[in-house]
Parts: sequence; C-alpha cells; structure tokens
Amino acid sequence: MSFIDRAVIKVSAGTGGSGVCSFARFKFKPKGGPDGGDGGRGGSIFVIADSNLATLLDYRYKNRWEAERGVHGKGKKMTGRSSADVSLPVPLGTVVKDAKSGEVLGEILRVGDTLRVARGGRGGRGNAQFATPTHQAPREWEPGEEGEEREIELVLKLIADVGLVGEPNAGKSTLLSVVSAARPKVADYPFTTLEPNLGVVGLSGSRSFVVADIPGIIEGAHEGKGLGLQFLRHVERTRILAFLVPMDADDPRETYHLLRREVEQYSEVLAGKQHIVVLTKSDLQPDGAGPPECEAPDAVGVHTVSSVAGHGLDDLMEALWSLVERERQEAEVDDGDDSTRAALQAPADP
Repeated sequence: MSFIDRAVIKVSAGTGGSGVCSFARFKFKPKGGPDGGDGGRGGSIFVIADSNLATLLDYRYKNRWEAERGVHGKGKKMTGRSSADVSLPVPLGTVVKDAKSGEVLGEILRVGDTLRVARGGRGGRGNAQFATPTHQAPREWEPGEEGEEREIELVLKLIADVGLVGEPNAGKSTLLSVVSAARPKVADYPFTTLEPNLGVVGLSGSRSFVVADIPGIIEGAHEGKGLGLQFLRHVERTRILAFLVPMDADDPRETYHLLRREVEQYSEVLAGKQHIVVLTKSDLQPDGAGPPECEAPDAVGVHTVSSVAGHGLDDLMEALWSLVERERQEAEVDDGDDSTRAALQAPADP
C-alpha cells in the first residue's frame, strides 16, 4: 500500500431546501390559510478520526466530496427532509488546512475528534412562517441557503513516541525490524526507506511504545534536498528523538551535529525535544576497540548497539521507555490543566 501523507480535496456542503408557498384547501374550509412548510437543511461535511487508517490513500483517487441538498418544503406545513452529513475518515495526526489561505482549520489527534469543514445550508422558510394577524395570506417564501464550498489540504503527521532520525543507511530500518514486528525494507544502498514506517516495541510488564522510522536525512534536508523536507514533519509529534549515528561513519561527531542542525533549522520546537544518541553497527568495530568519540552534551544519553548482533538493544529500549513514560505523564498533566482552564473560561449557561 502506498504511503500518502498529503492530499488536496474540494468539499461542497449541501444547499438547504427551499420553503414553499401553499394555502390550505379543504372541502368545508376553502380559505384555510397559509400552510407552506420549511425546507430541510443541507448536509454538512466533517473530517473524523479513524484509528484504523494509516495513510490518506482514499483521497488520492477521489478529490471531490459533496453532500446532498435538503428537500424542499411541502404544503400542510410539511418540512422537507434534511440531508445526511458526509464524514471523511482520516488517520490520527492529520492537520486540516484551507488550501487557499493556508489557515489551519483544526487537527485530528485522538479517537473521536471531529471537525466540520463545510457547513450545510439552512432550509428556507415557507409562507406559513410569515403569517401575522395583519398579514394573514402571505405569499413570501425563502430559498434554501447555499452550502459552503472550499478546498482543503489534508496533511498527515505521524504520531509516535520515538522518532528515529539519521542519514541514509544509518541502520534505522534494521533497528526497527529487530525491536518490533514492523518489516521495513532493508538493503545496502542509500534511501532504501522511501516512506515512514511505524513499529510497536513491546517490553515486559505489558509496556509498549511506538517507534517511527523516518527516511534518511541529509545535509540541506530542511531546504528540500533528498527526502528530508518531505518527511521531517513526521517527527514533529514524536515525544523523543533518537539520533542514529553509524560507527563506520567518517566522523560520527560531525554526523550527529549535522542531524541536529537540520532538525533545528526545520523547527526550533522539534530541536527542543529530548533526544538520545544511538551509535549503531557496533559489530563492525574491531575486537577490543571502544566506541568512537561523539560529544553530545544536550543528549539524555549515548548508547552503543548492534541490531544485527543484538548488542545493547535491551538497555536502549529501557532507556527510551523511561523517557517516553516521563513525557506521557507530563502530557497528561498538561491536558488536565488545559481542560481545567477551558472549564473555568467557559461561559455559564443562561
């Protein structure tokens, strides 16, 4: 299945049904008065969360979505039927923007999140609504209100606990395949990974966290070189960053600082996240040789591993779990504070 993380679609909400001008006519009541009913509401279009989806593939082949208009009103004060709303399911982590202005309309982050992107038109009033004691036979009626139309951009940013960041062939895919059930493509050439991969790491005691393997970052990635700019956004929502530096690199220290610079120039917020340095491919080191020098004063820790030989993986996973668990607890506290503030700021019911 292709990994599609961006789509531009057109959405058109339904127009409201028109009201009707009608007068009651009964056998023994020839002047029954106005009885024109109102039109029904047009269908709205919503973007909703679907935890079973992983890409925006559904919107690659269909880029126009329309809701039906409301049914017109009828005599005998019969209101027209309102049309059903249209729901567009998207993966968790989807940002919804107005394609023309670039304005962010909302984000779909949790199961149950719903965002209206086009409002259905209100139904028009029938002539029965215009009757007054001094205007007993009105012939006025209203057409239905037009439904909203707009072009929206859907951008998927993967939600993961740990994002693996490294140059091509740094060992990201191999590490992910060893510590999780994910099966990313692994080969001995650069840019083997062309799309992000997610894997769930399971530890003892029913502990688990999600790891994202991000395609290789090269110098100039924040400017669009290589695949970096296309996929750097997928590490924006990760809690922890893991910078993978292969021990067979010409200068591991410079490789680490290059990755840090690219992430910082892409997003200062992203660069401020806690990170850990992982020196990979330790099996390539001569027997008895220590790890290469890699100064990383801002990192939480430096770990040496070999995904092929399995060296150091348990310690690395436990270290990542500790960081992830700490971040999760802080996020829960922040969410609670936001809920409390929202409740305090909410206007009282009249």
